[in-house]
Amino acid sequence: MRAVTTLSVLVLASAGIGHAVVTSLDAGIARIDPFKDMKNRPQAGHGMNILLVGTDGRDKIDEWERRKYRLGGAPCHCTDTLMIVHISENRKRASVVSLPRDSYAEVPEHTDENTGERHGPHPLKINAAYAEGGPQLTVRTVENMTHVKIDHYMEVDFTSFMKTVDVLGGVQICTASPLKDSYTGLDLPAGTHTLMGGEALQYVRARHVDGASDLGRMKRQQRFLAALIDRATSSGVLLNPMRFRDVSRAVLSSVRADKGFGTDELLDLGRAMRNFSPSSSEFTTVPIGQMGYVVKGVGSTLKWDPAKADKLFRSLRDDRPMAVERRPRTRPTAVGVAPQQIRVQVENGTGTEGLARRVDAALAATGFATTHQPVTAHDHSVQRTVVLYDPRWDRSATSLAAALPGSELRAVPRQGPVLKVIAGSNFRSVRKVRAEDQAAGKDGVVRGDEVVCSGGA
Repeated sequence: MRAVTTLSVLVLASAGIGHAVVTSLDAGIARIDPFKDMKNRPQAGHGMNILLVGTDGRDKIDEWERRKYRLGGAPCHCTDTLMIVHISENRKRASVVSLPRDSYAEVPEHTDENTGERHGPHPLKINAAYAEGGPQLTVRTVENMTHVKIDHYMEVDFTSFMKTVDVLGGVQICTASPLKDSYTGLDLPAGTHTLMGGEALQYVRARHVDGASDLGRMKRQQRFLAALIDRATSSGVLLNPMRFRDVSRAVLSSVRADKGFGTDELLDLGRAMRNFSPSSSEFTTVPIGQMGYVVKGVGSTLKWDPAKADKLFRSLRDDRPMAVERRPRTRPTAVGVAPQQIRVQVENGTGTEGLARRVDAALAATGFATTHQPVTAHDHSVQRTVVLYDPRWDRSATSLAAALPGSELRAVPRQGPVLKVIAGSNFRSVRKVRAEDQAAGKDGVVRGDEVVCSGGA
């Protein structure tokens, strides 16, 4: 996530700033050689593949921030985040694949960076490859697992991430349900929030807000990246030389990149991506075939689905979009509870014949579990549609009300789990809704414009 932040800032900025400024950026990047002496590499495809690595750099954060944002503990000297970003050859699309840090991996033969000891191939979690062999072993392991040739490598830590978000003026995030994580200190009520650096770090690091653990965290990271791109492209901040200078200084304070990713590459990529926007990006997580795959001496890991993963990485090699289906570009409203989990009884509160039947059918078409047995209400003069609900199912009620524009929520203690809709004369249509984590299509891919906050949210 932090590495992707760096990429988006550098690429977008270079589109509007002159060669001299970008040259000065190039001079400020710490250089490494992650491709040294590498042999038997995958065949190069079309487009550009960048391995973006976020490292656990909490040792560079001051004590006050460590306490405030719950960054205690010793740094693990491993990769906290791993992503492959594929930039299409025509520079019109960015495809981002998250690689779970607990993924089961088999590292090739290598020399341990810390002990100098020679190791044969052996299993580990993919984020541990960095601790054993640094950037080079990380690249070799990712290439061996994906058969995607990595063209460039970029590495960023916590400090750069926080400073970047701050100088951009924060990033807007929307959540349909509260997010609370005692480990990171994240505490966001439902609604729209502008997150500054420290809060943004809590958001992208949180793993305990639900049962999805690291997989849920990666979805939030992808959501944040889409929002950051939206912020950078819509605010004009990257076309202002003074603001750009501040952003670049914050980003480059902790960046490491390969020697080949220099001024010419930044300028070429930046010019081609002047009109880049959230809709130009797509995000997914490598498909998991087995959760809790236990390996002796390694522990519980996530094992990739070989067939689905191969199909995904083949699309990167062939420079094709990851999404295989065309989805309507109108975005359903995000809600806290999936419609499929909400049971609904519809009543007609007007004298209009067949209204309850129309409302029931429209709610069912949107995914709600209606009874398919609409009835007539006692009161035939209802003006405003009413959602009656038991307070114990308040989140479900809020989600249902979002599908009925202009409706009124009314609590009825001890009503039970079935929500009741009394259709009023103001009913016009049912708005499509979806749970926050249902943004991805059947292929598991989501576009950036499908997860950023909608206008006026």
